[in-house]
Amino acid sequence: MNQEFIHFKKQHELGEILSLTFKFLRQNYKPAGKIFLKIVGPVFILLIAALTFYSWSTLGNTLFSAKGFNGSGIIISAALMVLAYVLYITTMTGTIYHIIRSYIYNQGEIISSEVVNGMKSDFGKLLLLTIISWVLVFAGMLLFILPGIYLAVPISLASAVLVFRRESVMDSISDCFQLVKNNWWMTFATLLCIGLIVYLVALIFQLPVIFFYMIRAFIVASEASAEDISEVFGPGYIILNVISSIFQYLIYSIIPIGIAFVYFNLNEKQNFTGAYETIQNLGNNN
Repeated sequence: MNQEFIHFKKQHELGEILSLTFKFLRQNYKPAGKIFLKIVGPVFILLIAALTFYSWSTLGNTLFSAKGFNGSGIIISAALMVLAYVLYITTMTGTIYHIIRSYIYNQGEIISSEVVNGMKSDFGKLLLLTIISWVLVFAGMLLFILPGIYLAVPISLASAVLVFRRESVMDSISDCFQLVKNNWWMTFATLLCIGLIVYLVALIFQLPVIFFYMIRAFIVASEASAEDISEVFGPGYIILNVISSIFQYLIYSIIPIGIAFVYFNLNEKQNFTGAYETIQNLGNNN
């Protein structure tokens, strides 16, 4: 049975964007999931390995640890963690946008070769765009936080602009600010709602780690011989933390789907691209 085609290129209200985000995920998680694992899988494994190394290297390395503080080991592991995370975010968001792009242009069908070729063509630009975006937002956060929040809203659309409009890095950054112009608060509210929903879903997988930490802290605190706060952590904590992180990073892939709907909603408000295409299709059918 053919599934109902989801129209991205039209204006949507906030409630529609949220419901359509999860509807697209429900309808396409099998074909999209296979492509996602094929492209993002290797980078995801690298991220989990970096997370495990970071967790292990920081085990017992606190200012309050009786073993002392190994700053160089933590810095190296943290740098590898950040690098792996940047690669994951770049690959994950780019892959999802190319999946959606293939879905749109093939009227509901996702063609794996199109997504793979699109990522091969855009990966370098997406990586550079991710780094520039993070630097801009970080610089804005240093200026009393509010400028960072203001910049984060339009910049969150930059990767979508690059993929869907086939533009350069700098043009994508410029166009995302133009898109959000006069719609900043609406865009902020929509992105906030998407982020909160995804965060609450991801929090479910963080609960075992929180409970383990609380129980372990109580046990250590109740032992008169325990003088090292680092005893609260251990291999069990690391294993649970890595497992919960696996699910959380996968759940975060929902966010780009919502951002894609936000992008097309704003694009339609300004350019009426979807409306023009619909009129042209009607003329061709006649």
